[in-house]
Amino acid sequence: MGSIEISVAAATAVVGYDLLQGERGRQMGRVRQLTGIAVAGSAAALDTKLGLYIDDVYIGSYYNTATGAVLLDAHLRPLDRNLVPPNSLLHLIVEDAPTTNPINVTILYA
Repeated sequence: MGSIEISVAAATAVVGYDLLQGERGRQMGRVRQLTGIAVAGSAAALDTKLGLYIDDVYIGSYYNTATGAVLLDAHLRPLDRNLVPPNSLLHLIVEDAPTTNPINVTILYA
């Protein structure tokens, strides 16, 4: 199992911004299955909404469930083991921007 962990400043995470831009785990040369996502941070729970995509295929939208750091035992939302083909790009697009403070995300994959 692997993970992608990111923290992006609120000033950077504007609507339309891809939080996975420049992240090493965004693209891999092997098949992966997405198993979970956790979103936390900003000034208040539920004030940030992110859209997850595999290439241009929409997987779902996810809100920050708490402020502060991601706690996997409290914030993890399971994914349906969505298949990510080799060399496909993951995108995490800001749909509703964080008010203040960084937005923190963990994506788990197998």
